[in-house]
Amino acid sequence: MDLALPSAEALVALGQVILIDLALAGDNAVAVGLAAAGLPAEQRRKAILYGLIAAVVLRLALAVVTVQLLQLIGLLLAGGILLLWVCWKMWRELREGHEAEAAEAAEALEDATGIEFEGEPTTTPAPKTMRQAMTQILLADVAMSLDNVLAVAGAAREHVWVLVVGLLLSIALMGIAATWIASLLQRHRWLGFLGLAIVLYVALHMIWQGHRSVVIDLNQTQAYNSIAPAALDITPEEEIGREALTGR
Repeated sequence: MDLALPSAEALVALGQVILIDLALAGDNAVAVGLAAAGLPAEQRRKAILYGLIAAVVLRLALAVVTVQLLQLIGLLLAGGILLLWVCWKMWRELREGHEAEAAEAAEALEDATGIEFEGEPTTTPAPKTMRQAMTQILLADVAMSLDNVLAVAGAAREHVWVLVVGLLLSIALMGIAATWIASLLQRHRWLGFLGLAIVLYVALHMIWQGHRSVVIDLNQTQAYNSIAPAALDITPEEEIGREALTGR
């Protein structure tokens, strides 16, 4: 039986999907690694494994209904807001952990020198639970899986096999990277703030792209451009790209 070779268009789409996955899978891995970093090693491995299973299920489920998802107005915007809330929870944990480490360092210095350092008493934060970590991982998975599937679907177009390859690649990349990032963050907690900045950027980018998509879907581009600064105008190319993606 003759096997048909992929067309040039399909190969270009595959290349675009791979580039998207390399970028977004890394961001997702950072989010999972941040959420799991506060757990003991054994629980950390379980949290990442369960997070990967959830990512597989979510990506496959979202891929099945991609066409319907593209028709929903404001979905990307809602996903960005959800991820922004996850960022806030991660920020609070990182700040509490940093304050606790500073208090421990001051106490050790007092014991070594006999000099008492004045400052506000710092309470040790409660250890992170598996439930807290999984909640953050699942919420980040929902938001980032949505972003990933919509981006990959836009590049893959009608090439279903490209969409499948892209989803499998994103899951594999996230699994490899998340384990390494979580252990790295456990050893160097200051890197958590850098990771948080990456996740925050993804959330803000989703919100930015999402709100512009809402304007286009509601046919309010002219009104939007009339009040927005010229540099922020929605271009005809953006409208054409959005209409091609949604089929409207």
